[in-house]
Amino acid sequence: MARILVINPNCSEACTAGIDAAVAPFRFADGPVLDVVTLKDGPPAIYSWRDWHSVVEPMCRLVERSDADAYVVACASDPGIEAVRTATSRPVFGIFRSAVATAVARAERFGVIALVESSKARHRAALRAMGLEDRLAGEVALNVSMETLLDPEAARASLIAAGRELAAMGAETVILGCTGMAHHRGVVRDAVGLPVIEPAQAAAGLAVAAVGGKSGH
Repeated sequence: MARILVINPNCSEACTAGIDAAVAPFRFADGPVLDVVTLKDGPPAIYSWRDWHSVVEPMCRLVERSDADAYVVACASDPGIEAVRTATSRPVFGIFRSAVATAVARAERFGVIALVESSKARHRAALRAMGLEDRLAGEVALNVSMETLLDPEAARASLIAAGRELAAMGAETVILGCTGMAHHRGVVRDAVGLPVIEPAQAAAGLAVAAVGGKSGH
């Protein structure tokens, strides 16, 4: 049976649990195994470019030790996916790029809810690499900690307000720009009235399609 390794590049086990719950709908009978793991050497969250760069080599080493059929880098800053792709011949999916691909397949313009202000530069770099920067209606940063985001209620009002602000900017779909937001997706969707894309789910869907069920091809 094919196996997909989903890597949380930060060291937060609570964040990993949220990712695991988000991708659970993609586990089905006779389908690929989805293993979600925590990068023990990672920072508590990826707030800065320094955090982003710090996880690249540990992720490459993890992938080199693994025999998975596909890999998902489960951080919405897509840290090191170009480097990780040199460590394996198997498919490597960044969840932000996967979410953007899903968004533009569904609507003309999308918005992004970022964890912190500094996340925006990393998202713009990914959008430029994809040639899709002009499809971004806007991006709103919450500027909260990962711990606040993972709380069931603490960031919820801010997430809804950000979603509504993006709708006012012309976004037709909203991307949750951090895996710590996964458990808020339904509430934000219902409050804002727009499709809300959870990046780990977007990448899991692409990875499952890539490995082709049981064959691993």
